[in-house]
Amino acid sequence: MKKNDIFLIYGTDYKKMTREILEAADLAGMIGDRDARIGFKPNLVLAKPPESGATTHAELLAGTIEYLHAHGFHNIRIMEGSWVGGDTERAFRAAGYDRIAGQYRIPLINLQKDSAREYDAAGMKIRLCDAAASVDFMINMPVLKGHCQTRITCALKNNKGVIPNSEKRRFHTLGLHKPIAHLNTIARNDFILVDNICGDLDFEEGGSPVPMDRILAFADPVLCDAFVCDTMGYAVEDVPYISMAEKLGVGSADLSSASVHMLNHPGEVRTITPSGKVARLARYVTASDACSACYGALIHALNQLDEEGFLDRSFQKNPVAVGQGFRSASGPIGVGNCTRRFACSQPGCPPSTNEILSFLKEHWKGRS
Repeated sequence: MKKNDIFLIYGTDYKKMTREILEAADLAGMIGDRDARIGFKPNLVLAKPPESGATTHAELLAGTIEYLHAHGFHNIRIMEGSWVGGDTERAFRAAGYDRIAGQYRIPLINLQKDSAREYDAAGMKIRLCDAAASVDFMINMPVLKGHCQTRITCALKNNKGVIPNSEKRRFHTLGLHKPIAHLNTIARNDFILVDNICGDLDFEEGGSPVPMDRILAFADPVLCDAFVCDTMGYAVEDVPYISMAEKLGVGSADLSSASVHMLNHPGEVRTITPSGKVARLARYVTASDACSACYGALIHALNQLDEEGFLDRSFQKNPVAVGQGFRSASGPIGVGNCTRRFACSQPGCPPSTNEILSFLKEHWKGRS
């Protein structure tokens, strides 16, 4: 497989599709050494089943393991660290990875509990988990989906899972885009297998899955994310970390030079378009260095309030504050421990969507 190659396969037998796309891409040839330490980095942002549109389907892992075993590779491990506030062990169980690990005798590594070391990531100091740094070949397995802060998330952003929680928090204080780009100069992206089965096009944490029944393969994470932008109707410029990563030499966003290999054709072509719901709900929020878990929970609560007919444009005059940038600030209303100095604040790191929902119903309406 070349850097400018894009492989696509459609269907509903996800394990079989995985083996077929890996054969076509000649993953074994890319790895070479049968003794190589191979890592799988799925997307388990939180403990939800893949059908929710949030996490990588276990069939992709199973199909990849069977392919590798058939080609003589056995030094394999699965690793992930859920988002801040998430429980990686629960996420393993929710996605069925504990079953996969037991069936194929593959170690599961919780990166939230792993040690880490600092590296020079193209001029930015970033701490990387030791288990991720120790592999010879990393297979990045992101879900193609939307994100309430960065619009899309796929290969490049999925590598946030290989850094400790303290770094995840720091990334948000740095604006996400720049540190994500720099992270990918030290986090391996040897092969990208994209779960485009039913990702949620609005929310990273799922809830509104969009069936596509498709798996994609790339050798270039920048090309991958550029393709995702094109697929979802965004320009590369709409997601700044893609161009930043390209400038740092991580890969190329030039889709005009890509070579697309469709291994079969879908029975029904589906157009995938984000609803724009997140952008509309964000008008009710003032965010400053907000972590994804807190911000996402707030957006979900606002979505519920909207569906209940609670929201009114007048509420935009008194937006809800969220994020680390408010730790020393005061104001009328906020969510998360970082807004504890506000007149009304829902505690939690992160607070749950239901907690925020109840809090806003009680305190926000009378302040609009």
